[in-house]
Formats: sequence, C-alpha cells, structure tokens
Amino acid sequence: MKAVYIKEFGGAENLEIRDVEKPSISQSKQVLVNVKATALNRADILQRKGFYPAPKGYPERILGLEFTGEVVEIGSSVSKFEIGERVFGITAGGGQAEFVLTEEDQLVKIPENLSWTEVATIPEAFITAHDAIWTQGKLQIGETLLIHAVGSGVGLAALQIARAKGNKVIGTSRTQDKIDECKKFGLDIGINTSENSDFSDEIKNSVDVILDLVGASYFEQNLKSLSSKGRLILVGLVGGRKAEFDLGIALTKRLQIIGTVLRSRSVEEKAEATANFAREVLPLIEAGKIKPNLDKAFALEEVKEAHEYLESNSSFGKVVLKF
Repeated sequence: MKAVYIKEFGGAENLEIRDVEKPSISQSKQVLVNVKATALNRADILQRKGFYPAPKGYPERILGLEFTGEVVEIGSSVSKFEIGERVFGITAGGGQAEFVLTEEDQLVKIPENLSWTEVATIPEAFITAHDAIWTQGKLQIGETLLIHAVGSGVGLAALQIARAKGNKVIGTSRTQDKIDECKKFGLDIGINTSENSDFSDEIKNSVDVILDLVGASYFEQNLKSLSSKGRLILVGLVGGRKAEFDLGIALTKRLQIIGTVLRSRSVEEKAEATANFAREVLPLIEAGKIKPNLDKAFALEEVKEAHEYLESNSSFGKVVLKF
C-alpha cells in the first residue's frame, strides 16, 4: 500500500509516497479501513522534524492521526460495523496511508450528507475539543469559554460546539482576518493578540473555561482571566513549555489546571472519548448545526505542499489529503 513516509527527519522535502506493508487483522475486535481522505495536524509537523515520536506499536515514519474511509475487513467479534460502511476515526499514527488497522470502538459511522474531504476534517479536531472542554473542563450551560488560536482546526471545532450548546465564546488569534472569519461562526468577542498582547486586561476574572492551544506564553494571563473555580485546559505548547506564575492566584480563585493529550491515551480511553463525541456532537453535525471546517484539500502526491501550507499558518480550519 502507499503511505506518506519520512525519509529523514526534518523539512517537508523529506516526505515521499512510499510502498509499505499493508496491515492485517490479528485480533477479533479489529477493523481494516481503506482510507479515502485524512487531515494534517501540528503533530505531523513535529513528528516529521523528529520532535514527537509515535507511541509504541505505531509506525515511526508514517504520519497521520486521523482518517476517513471504507470498511474492507472486520475481525470475528466485530458487531458495530459491516464491510462497505463509511467510517472515520482517530489513531496514534499511520493514518496517512491507503489502509489503517484500528479497533471498532474507535470508529464512527459517517453522516450520509458529508463528502470524504468534509468528513476528514472532523475526527481529531472535534473529538479533541469535545473531550477537553466538556468531558474534562465540564463547561456548563451559561458559562463562558475562552479559546486561544480560535482559527485553528481544534479552535474552530470548539467554537462551533460551544455556540451550538449556547455558550458565550471569546477567542484570540494573532491574525485579524481569522478573528473576522470566526465571527461568522458565532464568536462573541475576538482579541487580536498581535495588537493586544495583554488580553487579560479585557476579560479579567470573567472566563469559566480556557482551551489553551498556545502554551507558556499565555499562562499568567490565563490565570488572571479565569473566574472563581475556573478551569484551564492545556492542549498545545507552540508558545513554550515553561512558565512561572503566582500560586496565590490559583489558590484564591480555587482554579483547576488540567493538561491533556489524546494521542498517547489507551485504546479504552480513546474509545470513551470517541463514544462521548458520537453521542453528544455527531447529532449536531448530522442536523447541520455544526459544519466541517475544510480550508484546503491536497492530492496525496502534494503532501509536501500541504505541509508547507499548514506550517505557514495561512490555513483557517483543516488541511486535508485526498487518496
């Protein structure tokens, strides 16, 4: 089978389409999927550069954390899916290949009204956003959500889910164009951090949950922005890994600081996150209340250009590879 392969860790020029061994079912609950489309993530760039190795049991040099495709083979105990059904899911690696081997509990049936490229934008972004904000952050009706990097794939997913549930949403971005686009999705307040680096002055003590896709550079201001019993959900580290802060603020406000990552979780934990998403968010997508966030689709052979495009920070939403 063909797969996106890292010849050497480094720049996008080190990527190639290579023939590799096709996976085969060895356990009764496994499902083999013929991939039709997949999406890029920041983790793919980090792995390509050698900074984010795949977990044990997943290919070191084949990228991809999500996929959508058609079931072509099922294990003897699989009961939720049949051969020929359209599905999507998350994986810890190897998603950018013609075939992906996964567990049935990590798959979701595709709504009939969505194309392969549209569906490819959903798994990682929407499952990550829902798990972080609602399962871990426990955002409630009437509470306010702050999303950093609101124009990213996960940021847009979080914005759409929150607005569909009736929450007020504040978002930050370094690009005014992205803030303007997010307002079309229902963003209540947009803050351009290129012009207003101290965002906490504007929203001090008024936010219940923060989805932070940036990291250390926003940490101190995040604590100032949170209200009493606020929850800070740390997902990304592009703004640095280390931060100093006043412990007194966390104590006085009784804050919760939660770090989360989806990729390295156990099969059982991923299955639970997928099931929660399917139960609470998928009906909103099927009803058209939430729409896939497709920025641009590339052919598989254009994977180098796709990586360069994502790395340029020009994208608004998800960048997809078509098989």
